[in-house]
Amino acid sequence: MDKLAALPNSTRVCCAHEYTLSNLKFANAVEPDNLSLKKYISKCEQLRSQNLPTLPAELGNELQINPFLRTRKPSVINAVKKMAPKVTDNEAEIFAQLRIWKNDYK
Repeated sequence: MDKLAALPNSTRVCCAHEYTLSNLKFANAVEPDNLSLKKYISKCEQLRSQNLPTLPAELGNELQINPFLRTRKPSVINAVKKMAPKVTDNEAEIFAQLRIWKNDYK
């Protein structure tokens, strides 16, 4: 993830699926006070209501909203620790627990 995060902010991230709103719902559960995330959710809801794609994404925005790219941020660390109280501050452990949380998220 560090290699991806080190690319220029203008890098376009092209994935082969359109479930951005589902991913944003999870991101909002992790960081409910993230204002950049709130704005992006609104933008994506508007796009999808017009049957327009939300992709490709821009890396600079992903760095502001994607919890998997924000595992060093206190807000993400604290959210993960609420879900898995025994987790340490180790970034790999935070990432792994975040992935488990996402796998089980409904």
